[in-house]
Amino acid sequence: MSVATALTHPEKIFWPAEGYTKLDLARYYDTVYSRLQPFLRNRLLALERCPDGMRGQCFFQKEAPPGLPDSTSTKLIHHATHSVHYVVGGSRETQMAMVNLGCIAVHIWGSRADHPHQPDWVVFDIDPTSGEFSDAVKAGILVKAGLDAIGLTSFPKTSGSRGLHVFVPIQIGPDYDEVLSLAEEFGRRLAAGHPDTLTVEQRIKARGGRVYLDPFRNAFGATVVAPYSVRRREKAPFSMPLRWADVAPSVIPSNFNLGNFEQCLAGPDPWRGFFDSRQSLRAAAKALNRI
Repeated sequence: MSVATALTHPEKIFWPAEGYTKLDLARYYDTVYSRLQPFLRNRLLALERCPDGMRGQCFFQKEAPPGLPDSTSTKLIHHATHSVHYVVGGSRETQMAMVNLGCIAVHIWGSRADHPHQPDWVVFDIDPTSGEFSDAVKAGILVKAGLDAIGLTSFPKTSGSRGLHVFVPIQIGPDYDEVLSLAEEFGRRLAAGHPDTLTVEQRIKARGGRVYLDPFRNAFGATVVAPYSVRRREKAPFSMPLRWADVAPSVIPSNFNLGNFEQCLAGPDPWRGFFDSRQSLRAAAKALNRI
């Protein structure tokens, strides 16, 4: 089945200014799926549905909706007050069906369906209060140096918006509470060492223009946009994995978009070896305590 025949109303305009349609979005995900799939395989998803495209109303849907292929897997997860059948990623057909349902971005858990309470990465969401990506870059370089100091290899990507995401692949074992605790302690210590640049203050008014290090993407049930996920932003940018050597203030995140993605992805995979780089979080925690 072709991408076009997998969609209803493939001509529907999703980005009015750029003229991108639902079909353009589907073709993008179909083309990049070999790179996207390792991050979706057997991983829990949350759906952000935007039936009318970038400028329309959107809503989050955690419960697996009708209309997905019969082959789509789901996983029942029990929360404190309710239970949810989450969509499990990894199927190209499921991804195309999500596009058909109006899903622009791909939101993923930090854990997979066979160990839902144990993440296989730590993620730091670097959010510049100024809105300037160059500030996120400066903060990201400090985060990398801090992670290097406790023996953790990290991988950066644009968020697809104004920020930077830093991923640290870890060995499966610690639960979400342990992962979040380390992310919070790391952020506090790094911010204390660079008080004019970084903050862990959740209140925007209290940040004073500093870059916010958000650890809460590491909480149980929280999500982050996947590498290569398209964002609901002008120019239809996608979240681009980078090498640290390419993280520079001159980078313009919106330059990675639906209009030029084939050119952007022509070179080697910047995150090659990501899943071969799993590290011990508990060893890192001990190293952090020694600093």
